[in-house]
Amino acid sequence: MSQQTFPNKKMEPETMFLPLKNIVPAAQNNINAKFILVDKGIAGLEGQYKTCMALVADETAAVHFQLWGDECDAFEPGDILVLTNGIFSTNRNNMVLRAGKRGKVKKVGEFYVAFVETPNLSEIHWCPDPSDPKKFVQLSVVSPVSRIFPPLP
Repeated sequence: MSQQTFPNKKMEPETMFLPLKNIVPAAQNNINAKFILVDKGIAGLEGQYKTCMALVADETAAVHFQLWGDECDAFEPGDILVLTNGIFSTNRNNMVLRAGKRGKVKKVGEFYVAFVETPNLSEIHWCPDPSDPKKFVQLSVVSPVSRIFPPLP
């Protein structure tokens, strides 16, 4: 006897992933993205919490990604991650993407995804948009590539 499964009628619509090149600083958790973890730094403490900086990228851009707590040990370079309800904001004067308190990050695969390391959105100086101070615009490029995770020669 074969077993049939029927779709759950209460399923959420499929999440649309935002290309990394389109993220901008904001004080809201609204970024849904899929990317590869390219490199990961050494874990340290920020207050009482374990943190770790990582470099993530997709086929459009790269960005520094801050891992918190158990995330530091859960993910390794080469992991493909999905971020839901993430936030791109300042942390200790650095622009970083992170899950934050309301977001989630999970591993969905390994390796096999095209990515670029430039532009790195964490290496851009952002400023409030003169026409709408609640939005941010790119002011200048600090470095075309990550200064924390320089590309291999």
